[in-house]
Amino acid sequence: MAAPADAAVLVGLGSELDLPVVEQAAQEAAGHGRPLHLLHMFDWRAAFAADTVAAPRDQAEELITRAAQLAHQTEPGLTVRGEIVESAMLATLIRRSEVAFLLAVGDSGMAGSGQSVPAGTPAVQLAARAGCPLLVVRREPPPPGPVLVGVDGSPSSHLALRWAVECAARRDARLLALRVVEYDEDTDAVAEQLSEALAQHTGRHSSVPIECRVVRGDPADVLIDTSRSAQVALVAARGDEPGRAMLGAVAQSLLYHSPAPVVVVRGLAEAPLTGPGARPARDHQP
Repeated sequence: MAAPADAAVLVGLGSELDLPVVEQAAQEAAGHGRPLHLLHMFDWRAAFAADTVAAPRDQAEELITRAAQLAHQTEPGLTVRGEIVESAMLATLIRRSEVAFLLAVGDSGMAGSGQSVPAGTPAVQLAARAGCPLLVVRREPPPPGPVLVGVDGSPSSHLALRWAVECAARRDARLLALRVVEYDEDTDAVAEQLSEALAQHTGRHSSVPIECRVVRGDPADVLIDTSRSAQVALVAARGDEPGRAMLGAVAQSLLYHSPAPVVVVRGLAEAPLTGPGARPARDHQP
């Protein structure tokens, strides 16, 4: 399924801790020529438990207003829409992601927690079930390193590779394409396959500096370690081998342990990454 030409970058805004998500999502929206849609889920049960019902609603309005202002400060020409909905967060974001270009959320404090992370963590559930690529933003800003993409040779990893080439071009960054193999595999043959795959996707972005790296080891461990110096890490939601879950082990490990922002490429990633321009959405009205 292809994303509509006016599909927005959607931000799931839970609290002020998610304001770093707004900043990075605004940059993604501007880079792709897409509007930004800020979405906050209002919980009436929490409102009724507060001293006054009005206060939580006022706080929700203030959060959306602050987020919209931050988005405009980050990308002054960006079209920004804010919305407060009275429904469950996870179900709403999954449903809205079906018509979004990209969904951006915070990591719920996963990175650097040093603790086991429940499988029901929103970012993990969205990575498994969203209908479009998912950007998971960390609370600490990433270093100005390369754009890292993990490639395993599956068709879905080619989608991640194509997205990564576009990402590196927009960020004016180096692309590091990493393939992790078993200890008995021929690294020279795999490196040639990786180079051929990149040649299929560079196209008009031939000026992007690219490094292909083939490493023996455990894919999750190698990618996590390499991501420590990356400005963003990209991976397909899963390989296409039969029996894989909706979210592969490598993607799940990156979400749990990578300190870098992670893009899990799925769903509408098979649509063209850039369109002829977005139809203007309504600017946010406080």
